[in-house]
Amino acid sequence: MAEPYTGGCACGAVRYAVAAEPVVMNECRCRQCQRDSGTGHGSHLTFSGAPVTVTGEASQWTVVGENGTRKSRGFCPTCGAPVFIAFPDMPDVFVVSAASLDDPSRFRPAMVMWTAAGQAWDPLESEVPKFDKMPPAAD
Repeated sequence: MAEPYTGGCACGAVRYAVAAEPVVMNECRCRQCQRDSGTGHGSHLTFSGAPVTVTGEASQWTVVGENGTRKSRGFCPTCGAPVFIAFPDMPDVFVVSAASLDDPSRFRPAMVMWTAAGQAWDPLESEVPKFDKMPPAAD
């Protein structure tokens, strides 16, 4: 592993460091990610079983996904910037917003999810695999 993935909110009140490589980097075009990002998609790095340090107090808003998975979206109570997603039922999974990275050039999407919910004004130009909803589970 090279250097940790670090980042935080726009004002610096909420920060994180993840000392591992992500298991996947993706773009998600679901309606919730559209609302969270204010654009046609969200860009995320997903870590599993990685050492994570969060400093500052993030506000959290919990939603339930299509398959019943609870997602707690962490955002800064001061500037409102979305920072991370945690899963109460899967505590080893931690997802960060690519826009929150100190070095966003490290983001390299490997797939696009929820293309069925995509907006025509946010075209898909990438050559990565695309899925109408969630990708199939790996064996």
